[in-house]
Amino acid sequence: MRLRRALTAPIALVLAAACAVGPDYVPTEVSPPPEFRSQVTPTDAASIADLPWWEVFDDPVLQQLVAEALGANYDLATAVYRVEQAKAQVGVAQSPFYPQIVYQGNAGRQRQPDFLIQPAATFDLFYGAFSLAWELDVWGRIRRSNEAAQQQLLGTEDVRRGVMLSLVTEVAGSYLTLLELDRELEITQENVKSFDDSLDLFSRRFKGGVGNRLQVARAEAAQAQVAAQIPNLRRQITEQENALSVLLGRAPGPIARGVPFLDRPPAPPTPPGLPSALLERRPDVLQAESTVASSNALVGVAVANFFPQIGLTGVYGAQSIELHDLVKSNFNLWNYAGNVAGPLFQGFALLEQYRGQKADWEQTKAQYKQTVITAFAEVSTALSAQAELGAAREAQERSVLAYQESVKIARIRFDQGLANYYEVLEAQQQLFPAQIVLARFQLDQLLTVVTLYRALGGGWKLTDEQWTQKPP
Repeated sequence: MRLRRALTAPIALVLAAACAVGPDYVPTEVSPPPEFRSQVTPTDAASIADLPWWEVFDDPVLQQLVAEALGANYDLATAVYRVEQAKAQVGVAQSPFYPQIVYQGNAGRQRQPDFLIQPAATFDLFYGAFSLAWELDVWGRIRRSNEAAQQQLLGTEDVRRGVMLSLVTEVAGSYLTLLELDRELEITQENVKSFDDSLDLFSRRFKGGVGNRLQVARAEAAQAQVAAQIPNLRRQITEQENALSVLLGRAPGPIARGVPFLDRPPAPPTPPGLPSALLERRPDVLQAESTVASSNALVGVAVANFFPQIGLTGVYGAQSIELHDLVKSNFNLWNYAGNVAGPLFQGFALLEQYRGQKADWEQTKAQYKQTVITAFAEVSTALSAQAELGAAREAQERSVLAYQESVKIARIRFDQGLANYYEVLEAQQQLFPAQIVLARFQLDQLLTVVTLYRALGGGWKLTDEQWTQKPP
């Protein structure tokens, strides 16, 4: 009892005075700009990132597709299991806080020669015991390891939330692209019909002896050139539906449509909020910060490796030549002791491990800063696109209206004998690509909202359950 008290007192004193060696984590300093470049809305306006995804993408069919993807996408399922794996690693890192107790036993038969014992004898030997080993975390090696594992878990959770955000925006972007391809197919089919009318007109005039074969040939070539786009567009639509099916975690197949492309209003200017808030919203920025914190803790582990490991060991068991005595008798073997073990010289391995870990720490800080400036650049680019695409769309709409008017006038002039066939075909050939360009401008304008929502870390206020719930 006196020995136990003599050991317990200094151990408690050492643990009370123990501190974790290595640098404590200090957030990496970055200087966010006062406002985003190309920002047109007030900085104090509520950010679109504060909204849940179903309020941003206000289309019942799209909302249903997003909900389906969040429940069945395999990339997201992989991210979820990685979080579970990281949680298990935290448990592994925490286990050295507790005594490590193992059991062991053996049974054998042996013979002692006659020069050791007279006379020579053969006998059985049975042994059973519990052994204990407990490292006292005087220098904080275990605490730093646990800190690193905790930060890795947080980073993995941020990756999972990033996968959810990317999945929502990828489904929305793919869906809007599919609607735009539908619109391109409609435009192409309408223009094929227009060219069919011109071909029919020139063919009838040629048969009536008024026109010539050149008019028919040119009209036929123009019609075929536009008609050739239809199979290609159908192929693109199928590819887009298949890509969207993959995001939904289902076999390739047709995708339902909601609000038609032409019925979607232009996206209004979207408030991004304060740039400093971006550091608290974007999953990739948060994940990069967790990586810095984890690497910082591992520097502490590398420092602690220079110091001796202090621990307790003990054995409690029994040994007997008869098995029933081993089971029935009291334990007759025991010992406990304190131990200290530390490095003296290992060929500078510990020093190089420390230097390597410190370099990794500096690397993660540089990567964090790179992630931050990339985030600011992505938001700025999306805001610039939002500001400029509106003007581009308006100009292209005027261009399409002008070309439509020119087609009407050219047909009237041709019917009145005031223009030749080339003027009619030229007007039609200029209208078709102008309509396609307008549809793509409209798509790009809609996609800026999707891009901005992802760049701002949209939905950051949602809980995990809210992310995957069906929209109200």
